[in-house]
Amino acid sequence: MRSVTLIEQTGLTRMAEQVRASDEDRERVAERLQAAAAVGRIELAELDQRLTEVYEARTQAELERAARGLPAPARTDTLVVREEPSSRFAMSVFGWFSRRGRWVAPREFTSFSMFGGGEIDLRDARFAADEIRVRAFALWGYTEVIVPDDVEVEVKGIGLFGGFDRGAVHRRKGAPRIVISGLALFGGVGTKTKAP
Repeated sequence: MRSVTLIEQTGLTRMAEQVRASDEDRERVAERLQAAAAVGRIELAELDQRLTEVYEARTQAELERAARGLPAPARTDTLVVREEPSSRFAMSVFGWFSRRGRWVAPREFTSFSMFGGGEIDLRDARFAADEIRVRAFALWGYTEVIVPDDVEVEVKGIGLFGGFDRGAVHRRKGAPRIVISGLALFGGVGTKTKAP
């Protein structure tokens, strides 16, 4: 049984060595190397050599070798991407909307709920900027905003004959930032923090 496990692990390692690297993968490792040089983990001459390795890399294994000896990046290091946002607006009238899963959140995302509700889940999202703004308007409706627990969150919404929850507020210096604002009129906007 043990020999089968070792054979399987060897096979998986070989498969990982053959996985092709994308341009986005190369850019991510290059940024990681530049950040390491900025804090003195590697010298400029070594940075130049490793960047050459990165841009010549054809597989994931070659990229991993270029980043050898550096600490693994935190999840928040890869949150901000240079991709087009998936959507910028969500609306429900006598219905329900849901924005969740893997998506690129824009600099400003606006939601509107009237006699309905919706959910904006940012736990698996990537951000188009270091700071994104979620504007939630709930008129006789309800919107819930779920944020990951490893980012900074500020809530500035107003509840008028309704509630605008501030439960997700927390400080995390240096992490990407989410600002939640808007209006709850005869309705509610809830905020929750959950692990990504």
